[in-house]
Amino acid sequence: MRAAVLVFPGSNCDRDLEVAFREAGFSVEMVWHKEQTLPDGIDLVGVPGGFSYGDYLRCGAIAAQSPISGALKAHAERGGYVFGVCNGFQILTETRLLPGALLQNAGVKYICKTVTLRVETTESAFTNAYKPGDEIDIPIAHHEGNYQVDPETLARLQGEDRVAFRYLEAPNGSTDNIAGILSENRRVLGMMPHPERRSDPAHGGTDGAALFASLSEALVSA
Repeated sequence: MRAAVLVFPGSNCDRDLEVAFREAGFSVEMVWHKEQTLPDGIDLVGVPGGFSYGDYLRCGAIAAQSPISGALKAHAERGGYVFGVCNGFQILTETRLLPGALLQNAGVKYICKTVTLRVETTESAFTNAYKPGDEIDIPIAHHEGNYQVDPETLARLQGEDRVAFRYLEAPNGSTDNIAGILSENRRVLGMMPHPERRSDPAHGGTDGAALFASLSEALVSA
């Protein structure tokens, strides 16, 4: 199993994601934003958190136009797995690999704390190691984590079982308390909370480890 982690100027969770992937059994390559192609044989692309390009213009907007993002979109379009966390989720909405937008938190403040999520679906390669309705504690750290989507798209996300995680208590104003969503083919996941920061006992909890175990199991089975 081979994973790539994209690295943009301002990424600060790329190494955390790399470690979480390695602990789950992946070999991992770091890919700089100026590269135009992904390494051969990549199964999974991780788009990490941070502040790509300093969050100038709009969070994730410049990263979505970087050379490597063309390869990211091509990977997703041919059925490859993609996992975007925090700023990575913002980038996935800016590339239109996922619908909606991440806006400024409703409280207009940066939030950094551990929150409780509910697992809404286990029908994906990212969540199959959880049980439906599991409540997990995962850290958040964002200023623009307020997920917004139009009513028609929201109904489609709900009807197609594409809401992966919800906040039990709304920390940022997100529509329907959504914390993470899946693409139509269920091979792209974007979420604001950081499971890579809860994947080792030294982090104070391991509620995020099952996500990486899910991916490992899905790719081994494939």
